[in-house]
Amino acid sequence: MLPQVVKKGITDKPKKLANLIDLANLPSTLIDFVGQSQISRLGCFMHVWSYIKANNLLDPNNKNVVNCDEKLRRILLGKPQVELVELPTLIKLHFPKEPK
Repeated sequence: MLPQVVKKGITDKPKKLANLIDLANLPSTLIDFVGQSQISRLGCFMHVWSYIKANNLLDPNNKNVVNCDEKLRRILLGKPQVELVELPTLIKLHFPKEPK
């Protein structure tokens, strides 16, 4: 069951939601990381987040920073550390813009 606020956001902005959940063809760097040729932007973010948690990549001193290993660094523009607020933006760069 979704909270009322979330339901309202989904019905008010269906195009914005579609950009998150529509399947997209991935570039080769993400295909190697995710293991699929198509995935949604939200699905990709969830995969990256589960990878971060499984490999204990959160900085122990600052939980808002991710210490990237070599595999994660390849998809996050080669940055050795990334703040959590940057993650969606860096992942979004791999997804092509839809023509208007």
